[in-house]
Amino acid sequence: MLYNTLGKTGLEVSRLGFGTMRLPTVNSNSQINEKEASEMLKYGIENGINLIDTAYPYHNDTLEGSGNSERFVGKFLKENSLRDEVLISTKSPSWAIETKQDFNMYLDEQLEKLQTDYIDIYLLHSLTVPDWEKVKNLDVLDFLDDCLSSGKVKHVGFSSHIEVDYLIEILDEYSKWEVVLTQMNYLDEYYQSGVMGLNYLKEVNVGSMIMEPLRGGRLVQNIPKEVQEIWDMAETKRTPVEWALQYLWNRDDVDCVLSGMTSLEQVKDNVRIASTEDIISDYDQEIIREVARTYRTFMGNRCTRCGYCMPCPHGVDIINCLTEYNIAHMMGDPKASAMQYFTLIDDDSRADSCIDCKECLPFCTQMLNIPEELVKVHEYFGSEFDHF
Repeated sequence: MLYNTLGKTGLEVSRLGFGTMRLPTVNSNSQINEKEASEMLKYGIENGINLIDTAYPYHNDTLEGSGNSERFVGKFLKENSLRDEVLISTKSPSWAIETKQDFNMYLDEQLEKLQTDYIDIYLLHSLTVPDWEKVKNLDVLDFLDDCLSSGKVKHVGFSSHIEVDYLIEILDEYSKWEVVLTQMNYLDEYYQSGVMGLNYLKEVNVGSMIMEPLRGGRLVQNIPKEVQEIWDMAETKRTPVEWALQYLWNRDDVDCVLSGMTSLEQVKDNVRIASTEDIISDYDQEIIREVARTYRTFMGNRCTRCGYCMPCPHGVDIINCLTEYNIAHMMGDPKASAMQYFTLIDDDSRADSCIDCKECLPFCTQMLNIPEELVKVHEYFGSEFDHF
């Protein structure tokens, strides 16, 4: 296993982190197959993975409430006497915080679920701009100070699906941020905070952790013929998983890549890749860019996110509705963006809130029939999240 220093934390972390959002299950998302999941974690740790990432809602049957991932991780580490061998990263459910007391309530519950008296890396989970303003007004920075001084938390940060300007704004408001978790893969260089966000994290020496390196597995499943033909032109032959992971590890602004693995075979394969130094040539870097360009030809419409259609007089988040639809359509599967669609876009701002007033039509630079496109978005994702 190869290791990197996680920014100013000084922690030496395996460049492959074990994400526990997609552990094997039985019957429902909340029922973890503990035997298989234990074999996976044990193999990963024995072969060098030293960071396990979880969160308050992971492995629940809905996107809210208390999930079973933290419980499983805590039980596994205690039963195998491995707590001191790994770093635990988990997340505070920022969207659920309503009072100052909620911060400590959730933290104490998470410590109990994880069967530990401290958390190595504690992140505010999936910060949106409204959630950040809310928790900031509830004195979240005082809470984080107290977490650090009490020893309940060793390092603090946040995860986010926000644009780079907001990422930088949040980073600049608190000098004790040490870790940020953002989404990144070779398709997402200019999605959300993207490469510019990673560059800034490197500049200010904040540790970078990456989620969705395989876009929920969509970059390695059902590879389109047009894409495979491009991969076949590369100087060095790699599997789709190797392309996706090594693309990230070839960046000097990526410290740790989290992979949500669902089988022992995936763990073994990812550990093998993470233990291999693979320098991608300039020619093969261009191959990656050409693959990304080819995937984009499969988008559902021509929206360029120019923003001229906004704001919608009825509150529809037109840009992000079309963006998540295009990404999912590009990957050929609504699961590719369903979670972002249902968690990052408010209920009354999703596509089904469009009333077909047509006031946006004169402003679209691509001459899209936006109300018709929003109907397609709603038909594609549905009315509620059922994409586990």
